[in-house]
Amino acid sequence: MSPRRFLLAAVASGLPSTLHALATGADPLQATKAAASLAPLARQRPGSATLAGTPLRGAIVHVAVSAWWSFVLTRLRVRGVLGGAVAGLLIAALDLEVIGRRYPEVRALPRVPQWLDHVAFGVLVVPRSSRGT
Repeated sequence: MSPRRFLLAAVASGLPSTLHALATGADPLQATKAAASLAPLARQRPGSATLAGTPLRGAIVHVAVSAWWSFVLTRLRVRGVLGGAVAGLLIAALDLEVIGRRYPEVRALPRVPQWLDHVAFGVLVVPRSSRGT
């Protein structure tokens, strides 16, 4: 996995939900703040003086989750735009509809932009060919 590909995917995959938020007047950091709610510390000490619920904590959680899924897709040797898109859809189903449904902040996110973020991640993070390029 190329570090450049990982960074591009981790950052640019949030464009669909960010553009949707800007177009609808919603908070463009809503998804980042929702990611912060996934951290165990955020659930243990709500309202404390920690970084729980902040964009910084959300960004840290997002990078960690992105790194996990990058590792999984690399181990599974997912390749190509179609493979990445399908992987993104499967990740979205698990992240948003299975795990995320237990977190009110994640459930409150507009679904379509979040699914598009996941598809974008899958497409951007996987290599285009079997050679890894």
